[in-house]
Amino acid sequence: MGWRLLIGIALTLLRARLRQSIVAAASVMFGIAMFITLTGFMSGLNGLLDGLILDRTPHIRLYNEIKPIAVQPAQLADSSGHVFVGSIKPKEGLERIRNASAIMDALGNDARVEGVAPRVVAQVFFNVGTTELPGVVNGVDPLEEARLFRFKDYLVQGELRGMLQANSIVLGKTLAEKMLVDVGDVVQLTTARGERFLLKVVGLYQSGIADYDKVQCYASMQNTQKILGEPSNYITDIAVKLKDLDEAPEVAEEYRGTFGLDALDIRTANAQFETGTTVRNIISYATSIVLLVVAGFGIYNILNMMIYEKLDSIAILKATGFSGGDVRIIFIGLSLIIGISGGAVGLAAGLGLSVAIHHVPFTTQALPAVKTFPVDFSAHRYVIGIVFALITTYVAGFFPARKASRVDPVQIIRGK
Repeated sequence: MGWRLLIGIALTLLRARLRQSIVAAASVMFGIAMFITLTGFMSGLNGLLDGLILDRTPHIRLYNEIKPIAVQPAQLADSSGHVFVGSIKPKEGLERIRNASAIMDALGNDARVEGVAPRVVAQVFFNVGTTELPGVVNGVDPLEEARLFRFKDYLVQGELRGMLQANSIVLGKTLAEKMLVDVGDVVQLTTARGERFLLKVVGLYQSGIADYDKVQCYASMQNTQKILGEPSNYITDIAVKLKDLDEAPEVAEEYRGTFGLDALDIRTANAQFETGTTVRNIISYATSIVLLVVAGFGIYNILNMMIYEKLDSIAILKATGFSGGDVRIIFIGLSLIIGISGGAVGLAAGLGLSVAIHHVPFTTQALPAVKTFPVDFSAHRYVIGIVFALITTYVAGFFPARKASRVDPVQIIRGK
């Protein structure tokens, strides 16, 4: 029989059980809408939480780590006698990266690299009366940090250009509150060598992690090198941002061998955050899929009841020339009509709920860059939702349709 005739019969059967069909379509709609809303909101939340670390973390960090000598003096001595070794000290040397300029030029010419930012790290103590608070001053290039690692998004007070001034510093917000200082005040710090400096506070930085903001501070590379008493070519870290984050482990291993430096990739440094993201995604997808499966059982039950109620109609169809395949197509088509209509409305409802959530104000001091609830509007989850809805409704309609195709019209009519 023609497809148009078969679909017309399916629509007639659907109208005959319109209330139950609407309930089945509503269950599919609810499942799709919750799938879109839950997964979008969870993905947005994952992006927000991971961004607290990943946005500020270089994809690859090149540095020199202080390590003990692999072969100690005692191991070189003759084991036949007694060896007395005391007061072993590491060889005096700088933590600097040698030939940093040449290394950064080589990194800049690598097609896989989006940007390179040099850094100088200094351990200091802030003098607050007779109390000394530990801190870490990160000497950075403010413009490159803002371009590559969104530094400006977390600068809650002050201007980025203020860091270019001589003897200036940006304090972590939590540290500034402990010291009772604000933008425009002057703070005093002591280096590991015992030298003291007076620096003007030109900004406050808030990452959203209190323990981080309690010790981390930022200054220009020139100011940090001056604090350490080092020349302008003194660099302790090179932060590399790649065009493809997934390449970080392999590229880090390559740089480790090429430049003879320690290389820490972002995957290794933040493995726990990726684990948390994966678990949260599994939970949200599992919950949404359960909703769609429950909707599939509802369609299955409705079609089963429809078959029992429409045995006479099925028998007449088969007696007038409709084959078992035609009957199967009619009931599978009926199921797919329910799935397509419910799925389409569910996509619209899911998008509407996502937009509504995204416009709900969400302000917290811990996340200064966030103004509303985070929602991910990626198109792939809409495709997944409608495809899964069609699969669910097809499977739910397949078994009742197969049962209807096997109805013997002679027995039905004889029974009547």
